[in-house]
Amino acid sequence: MSVGNSTQAIRFDNKHLILVLGENMDLGGDDAGARNGTGKTTIINALSYVFFGEALTNIRRDNLVNKTNAKDMLVSINFVKNNVTYTIKRGRKPQKLRFYANDIEQNTDANEAQGENKETQKEINRLLGMTHAMFKNIIALNTYTQPFLATKQAEQREIIEQLLGITLLSQKADLLKEQQKANKTEITEEKIKLDSQLASNERIQESIESLKIRSSAWQTQKDEDVQKFNEAIAELEKVDITKELDTHKRLQKHNENYIKLLSLQKEKAYHEDSFTKAKNIEEKTENDLKYTEDAKCPTCEQPLHDEKHKQLTNRLLTTLTESKADVEKVKSDLAKIQHGIDDIGDLGQTPDTYYDNIDEAYNHAGSLKDLIRQLEQNELKEDPYNEQIEELNKSAIQKIDYTTINELEDLNRHQDFLYKLLTAKDSFIRTRIIEQNLTYLNQRLAFYLGQVKLPHTVTFQSDLTVQIEELGRELDFDNLSRGERNRLILSLSWAFRDVWESLYQQINLLFIDELVDAGMDISGVESSMAVLK
Repeated sequence: MSVGNSTQAIRFDNKHLILVLGENMDLGGDDAGARNGTGKTTIINALSYVFFGEALTNIRRDNLVNKTNAKDMLVSINFVKNNVTYTIKRGRKPQKLRFYANDIEQNTDANEAQGENKETQKEINRLLGMTHAMFKNIIALNTYTQPFLATKQAEQREIIEQLLGITLLSQKADLLKEQQKANKTEITEEKIKLDSQLASNERIQESIESLKIRSSAWQTQKDEDVQKFNEAIAELEKVDITKELDTHKRLQKHNENYIKLLSLQKEKAYHEDSFTKAKNIEEKTENDLKYTEDAKCPTCEQPLHDEKHKQLTNRLLTTLTESKADVEKVKSDLAKIQHGIDDIGDLGQTPDTYYDNIDEAYNHAGSLKDLIRQLEQNELKEDPYNEQIEELNKSAIQKIDYTTINELEDLNRHQDFLYKLLTAKDSFIRTRIIEQNLTYLNQRLAFYLGQVKLPHTVTFQSDLTVQIEELGRELDFDNLSRGERNRLILSLSWAFRDVWESLYQQINLLFIDELVDAGMDISGVESSMAVLK
């Protein structure tokens, strides 16, 4: 800045009203134009730059560097707040920003290449508690700074909202919004967790239902087996084993007689056939012998010669003897066979047994005992699926706890309600703050306007617009003369300071650059100086 090649240090701990005069020795050092360009405005530009990184007016940052050095500009300030000593060092060419609290550097990850750090600047702004626009309206008043009433309506509203605490509501709303965002993230995570638990429980429940179906089928089969065993045991217990064994013996005898009878009947049929054949041979031989008695051939009935007749007769006699012997033998055999058949007699009805064979009947007691053993074993069997079902119900199924999500959603609804109270233009909190503080602001503004003898009435409306009137006629700020504007600028600044100090903190500095002596008459200057004193 325009302070030459030497480091300049200024103390602001003097509590009295101080007039700073320039003395340009190159131009004679007197009032004849030698008090301009000496660096008076540089003092407040330096304060503005070190606190906010920019000058009071629209000066490019690189043009803040003095022309003598053209580099290595550095502004440093030390101040105390809440018993903590702070130091800010900000420079240009090269760019630099350092922030210390009790000689401990804050935010040491600042970008050396840029020399600026947004987070560090935010921390400085939080410490100062005001924006650059507020700084220009209540601490550093400069004749070249755009007056409050000459700014756009939106800019005026922003400054008034900060002054009246509305910006604080917005800041709290921003903080609440961040909390809402974090809360919504927790809600999302909790919902994902609950959805995961529900999905897991559904899958496990499906497994449980499947096991229950298998368990039911297993139990049904077990009941059927038990019923079959009981029925089999009851059936066996009905059996008279002594009678059963006797019946098996009679069945065995019956079967033997049946087989023997079949054999005898077959043999009888064979012998009857043999008897018929032997009898036929006997009868034929006898008939043939009758022909031989007449010396005729039994076949062709031709006469037989003696020798031939004799041979044939002898042969037929032999055959007849043999045939009769065969007939008698077969007849004897048939009598024996018939005797055997008669001995067997009528087989009668086949004996009915419970067991298929006598060996099974002899094993009746063992079979009954084995069935009882199998029944007992079957009744002692435990459902293999019950343990799995109980284990899944006990340890796999997760208890769904909606306490956390309900609390988070309740908090979210509460935060939504608070956010609307903090941001809605018609919110009763916002309206109440404006009504309460706006009344005080208008009272202080009217007081200072009276002190500087400005006859106009200037009032902040409930919509935060400003109304300027003179004798019932509404005026714009540019309707005022330069001296009137300066009186109004000073009165506004002092009223702003009173409101600020009543709401936030005391301010122990005020810089006025050329406002008092620029365009105001003697009455205005004396009135303004009286207020300052």
